[in-house]
Amino acid sequence: MSRTLRRSAFLALPAVMLALMPSAASAYPGPGRVTGDVVVHDPTMLRGPDGRYLLLSTHGYLEYRTSTDRVAFSRNGNAFASPPRWWSRYSPENDPWAPDLSHHGGRYLMYYSVSAFGSKTSAIGLATSPTGAPGSWKDQGIVYSSTAGSDYNAIDPDLFVDDDGKWWLAFGSHWSGIKMIRLDPGTGKQYAGDTTRYSLASRSTGVRAVEGPTVVKRNGYYYLFASYDTCCSGTASTYKIKVGRATSPTGPYYDRNGVAMNKDGGTVVMASQGSVIGPGGQDVMRDADGDLLVYHYYDGRDGGAPKLGVNRLNWSGGWPTAY
Repeated sequence: MSRTLRRSAFLALPAVMLALMPSAASAYPGPGRVTGDVVVHDPTMLRGPDGRYLLLSTHGYLEYRTSTDRVAFSRNGNAFASPPRWWSRYSPENDPWAPDLSHHGGRYLMYYSVSAFGSKTSAIGLATSPTGAPGSWKDQGIVYSSTAGSDYNAIDPDLFVDDDGKWWLAFGSHWSGIKMIRLDPGTGKQYAGDTTRYSLASRSTGVRAVEGPTVVKRNGYYYLFASYDTCCSGTASTYKIKVGRATSPTGPYYDRNGVAMNKDGGTVVMASQGSVIGPGGQDVMRDADGDLLVYHYYDGRDGGAPKLGVNRLNWSGGWPTAY
């Protein structure tokens, strides 16, 4: 599919065409059409009660963008006007990463990470807002942290609420991989009745990068999306998005070939092709017309600038395919 295909066309593809679309790496679809301020990293997006799309991303005290049509995006400042004091303990530059945006109980929640590149001394914070607008966010402090002696990294948070109303937070990268803890819905922080740190995905050899988890439930299964390999290197990035599924939010997760994600498994959903390099840092958003895969990639036609990617997801056959 052409990377210049307009959104109106790719949203209208009939089911029979989707079933025939190839899944080889060379045939991954290009991003759907987006315009405006779309230089982003680690995007998270949702549609608010007023119908607007809110998009938050890494850097700038968490960059804030909006759209009314899911195509044209405008920058509207930052979530925070100034950094909370505790950030500097984990990032001398006060540079927050990888927010996760959701809406529960009439308010917006944003989990996010604060760290320095390559450091295990990291923390996940929580902020809440009645409107989601810049300047309206109230920081609730640290949710979970890691130290230089940890075998995991407390970054890249993702909130998942299961059918029983239990809250879970997936997070992590590198070292021993993706983790999950249970949260207390009343506080948004770790649940005192279950302090287990579950392991969801890891790699035993070579480049051990597994990060940016996203958990969703579809068709009776829990799906774990994660970003693998090298991020943040422009056109030299090798990021890709993989997925596995489980019958419990805490796993074990298996890929399409039955290989456990805790034993180097993972089925590729999106990888580099053409000028679309290193897609990852993904979020999965449910909209009125279906699920969206929201991610960043490095644009080979623009010096490796990180750009916003948005594609639809098809779940035919029990596994997600981007189109």
